[in-house]
Amino acid sequence: MSEFNQNLDLILLNIGYSELNANWNWTKIYSPFARIYYVEGGEAITRFGDKTYLLRPGHLYLTPPFTLHDDECDSFFALYYIHFYEKVINQESLFDKYTFPLEIEASSLDLALTKRLLHINPDRYLKYYDPKIYDNPPTFSQYLSDSNKMEAHYALETRGILYQLLSRFVDHAEAKSNNIDVRINNALKYIHENSNKNVSISELADIACITEDHFTRVFKREMSCTPVKYINQKKIEKAQLLLLTTRMSISDIAFELSFDNVSYFNKIFKQHANVTPSEYRRKYSK
Repeated sequence: MSEFNQNLDLILLNIGYSELNANWNWTKIYSPFARIYYVEGGEAITRFGDKTYLLRPGHLYLTPPFTLHDDECDSFFALYYIHFYEKVINQESLFDKYTFPLEIEASSLDLALTKRLLHINPDRYLKYYDPKIYDNPPTFSQYLSDSNKMEAHYALETRGILYQLLSRFVDHAEAKSNNIDVRINNALKYIHENSNKNVSISELADIACITEDHFTRVFKREMSCTPVKYINQKKIEKAQLLLLTTRMSISDIAFELSFDNVSYFNKIFKQHANVTPSEYRRKYSK
């Protein structure tokens, strides 16, 4: 991977160790936060769409943000879990740019780094295992407060360990641009960096140096959706993040993302998230 964002900013949310016994069963998990697991014992299953992955001891697993998945365990299962957040402001997310392997074989150093991360962050474990309880604004505010209170050397070491563990997956990642028409890839980059603006088809067609009709046809062929649907999807992902990580009002979030009409924002949000913004915030603030 030759191109890399030197401004990558990772924030630790949780680090903990759990020994479970058929009580790690959650469906339709869809979080703006990323997860890394180191499995120490037993087995469990994670499902991403129609693909099922067996979580095995001695391996690291990565779940990118905004990835709908189910977790299932019917017996003993022991793991270290790390939840983290990529702070992205008007730039492409690492997860927008690259396709990551979901499983890699872990080394003794990976385990040592994970244990060290837990040692210097002993109070960052999950109090509850249900994602609907811990993915919410009050809990996130506590995460940030904990991070801000860390001594400087521990904060630096924490971030360094996150970089090292994520680098294990980056080493095997593939740039999404490798499989996408370069004209569409340039347009995608513009969309990712301007989710807070009104992005028009004519702007994207100009970036791609083709007509609007041709751009729409090529985009749909490459991305399996229309440009408008993709633009709205990225706006709604950012809206979900803001609903969980801030106390901004729904109208302020709509305007932040250049929706002039709050009712239209509510409609688009429900189309993508199956609930309204207010229902989404209530659901994850219990």
